[in-house]
Amino acid sequence: MRHRAALMWFRRDLRSFDNAALHTALTQSERVHCVFVFDREILDALADKADRRVEFIWESVVELRAALGAMGGGLHVLHDAARDAIPKLAQQLDVDAVFTNHDYEPSALDRDTAVATKLKSHGIVFETRKDHVIFEKDEVLTGAGKFFSVFTPYKNAWIKRMEAFYVKPYPVESHKRFYASEETAPIPSLGSLGFSRTNLRELKFPAGMAGGEQLFADFLERIDRYSDTRNFPSIKGPSYLSTHLRFGTVSIRGLTAAAWQRWQEGSRGAEVWLSELIWRDFYVHILHHNPRVVEGAFKPEYNAIRWSNDPERFAAWCDGRTGYPIVDAAMRQLNQTGYMHNRLRMVAASFLTKDLLIDWRWGERYFAEKLNDFDLSANNGGWQWAASTGCDAQPYFRIFNPITQSQNFDEKGTFIRKYVPEVGKLSNKDIHAPWLTSPIEQQARDFVPGRDYPLPIVDHAEARLATLAEFKRALPKRPVEL
Repeated sequence: MRHRAALMWFRRDLRSFDNAALHTALTQSERVHCVFVFDREILDALADKADRRVEFIWESVVELRAALGAMGGGLHVLHDAARDAIPKLAQQLDVDAVFTNHDYEPSALDRDTAVATKLKSHGIVFETRKDHVIFEKDEVLTGAGKFFSVFTPYKNAWIKRMEAFYVKPYPVESHKRFYASEETAPIPSLGSLGFSRTNLRELKFPAGMAGGEQLFADFLERIDRYSDTRNFPSIKGPSYLSTHLRFGTVSIRGLTAAAWQRWQEGSRGAEVWLSELIWRDFYVHILHHNPRVVEGAFKPEYNAIRWSNDPERFAAWCDGRTGYPIVDAAMRQLNQTGYMHNRLRMVAASFLTKDLLIDWRWGERYFAEKLNDFDLSANNGGWQWAASTGCDAQPYFRIFNPITQSQNFDEKGTFIRKYVPEVGKLSNKDIHAPWLTSPIEQQARDFVPGRDYPLPIVDHAEARLATLAEFKRALPKRPVEL
């Protein structure tokens, strides 16, 4: 069926190329209008009005509108509640259908149901397409038709199903003649949205499609070394594409196709990076089949854990004042840039849940407020992995030692010195545990633990035993290894 007119609703897919819903709209309609909504239901709930994510989106929308204009189209940019604005605009433009790409988060599904209901009452079709992942919902299941709860079997099934069709790009550009040429109101300024500029430009983190293309091109020059460099926060090892993946300024199909091809050519780095992309699909898979993970543990028995939830210790963790340099450096990087290296996410999360025995949901919420690349399924999955409450999680009796992690992955303290300058004068040996610095070294370097840098808020060895005891109490049938 070909529609007389359609509306393309951009959301977490801020690109004018290789876009599933946009392609569908253009190939099934005589005229296609486009819209992006700065959703008040989301933005009004953000306490920090200097939010890097909002600025990133704003910059990306500016670029998207220019790209659509260059192809003869336009972009309506609204500041309203999307569940009201989309049906209203669809009626004003007199369209037959609204197209958009799937969103898998419970609140987004609720919004989409409300939009679809309103549109249907006016005889307007609402259709969504898969665009954010390679495989979704029930596309990768066990032999018994169940969802996977362990990553490796999921990955194996994912790879077995994978073929060129699933990463084939949507040829949006060849259908540009179907864009509706129209004058639209100016894009609302950041100020009119209630937000201000951040340090995004100072950080030299590029937004939009051009930014994603730039970062990906740079990463392709390093991808073969990814498996060797990805765990060291002071080395340029990661792709730095997670925020672009989150907001769809890059195509997951394009990234996956490149990684797949490089892997087939023998690149170990590409193989490991492809696994990271598959983890994204896996966590979406888990969220789809288990929306309850948003509120509680994937393993329900872990809801019996009695978390200490000490507010002062939590504040120290948030601020980077725990007395453990690698943890504090990680948290300060997050607070100052909106980014945290993946190895450090595991270290920081393990410290909060296993050393401080603070509920993983507290940490999850803090990361949700601060991360530029915040994605519900991945954030939830990562935190439940660290807390041992999730699918395929770290066994609860394997607890990261923050000192060992620091020595292994920031041996010379390069990363620590960047974000925790208070300990910068210490030797490479002492910087990982400043409180153990000998009196002679303290005097030589004019450094006093507790004066120049906080003493540890917990003793790791004691905290580990207390955590093991609590998990053993809550989970009496599970083995513990001391």
